Parts: sequence; C-alpha cells; structure tokens
Amino acid sequence: MKRRTSQDFAAWLHDRLVAKGYSLGLRGGGVSRFAEDAGVSKATVSRVLRGEGSTDISVLEKIAVALGVRLGVILVEAGVIDPDELGPAQRPQGHMTADEAADELGIIDPTARQVFRGVVDTLTPPGDPTAG
Repeated sequence: MKRRTSQDFAAWLHDRLVAKGYSLGLRGGGVSRFAEDAGVSKATVSRVLRGEGSTDISVLEKIAVALGVRLGVILVEAGVIDPDELGPAQRPQGHMTADEAADELGIIDPTARQVFRGVVDTLTPPGDPTAG
C-alpha cells in the first residue's frame, strides 16, 4: 500500500474538521479554534491544511487527541507509517464504541455517522457495556 502524502493528510484533516463543525472559510475562525483546542499554533494548523511538509509526531498526537481519534490513525493518514506497520498489537482489543468504529471505517459525514450509530445500537445486545 502506498503511503499517504502531506496533501492527502491535508484533505483528510480538512474533511474531519468540517465534519466536526470547524468553519474553515476565510472568516470562519475554525483554524484558530481548532489550533486552540489542539494546543498547537494557528500557523501549524494552517501549514498542515495547506499540505506543506511533514509534521512533528508530538503535533500529530495533539491533533489526534483534539479529534478524538487514535494516534495510529493519524500516523497512517499523515503518511508517517503504512497501515500494515501498525500490526495486530496496535489494533483495538475488545469492544469499541460506535464512534471509534466509525473513525476506523472513515465515516466522517455527520448524517452517515448517525445512521451508523443507529445500526450499531440495533445490533448491540441488551446489557452490553458498550451500548449507548
């Protein structure tokens, strides 16, 4: 599998931010708000969204936390590692939430996520601790 480029990561991050409600228009303030939420500079977020060069892993970790996704997902999307390099030890063990599963599957559209959650809730056995 081909590693992703910084432009691929920029597009992926852009889509994620929009799906999470960050307004990325000229006067939307979404870049500043996300930078603050992630604990990184606005210049760094802007650079990443332009697809300019590689990003330090500590910054990628902050982005992962702010987005609520696993660091491994960010490392793959940023092209730092190949998905095959994650290995079975990095894959989730046991149960995951519907949102974690949606993240793993790349379901970012809010309506599609809501439908996905509904399907998961329908299929989740009563009393399962991951329900809800």
